[in-house]
Amino acid sequence: MIRWLLTTFIAVAVLSACWPWLRKLGIGRMPGDVTLRLFGKEYPFPFMSTLVLSMLLSLIARLL
Repeated sequence: MIRWLLTTFIAVAVLSACWPWLRKLGIGRMPGDVTLRLFGKEYPFPFMSTLVLSMLLSLIARLL
């Protein structure tokens, strides 16, 4: 269980660091993605982008 927790933490850290580059590619700006602005900070919730990327990676995994 600790391995999964560590993997999740590292994945979130890497994606957070790459967020400015991902925004340039259109991730986080699709219909269904929510960005909250509270107290001068932005909190992105890319629901639709996550769904699309998940389907894309599943399709790639099936073809391999």
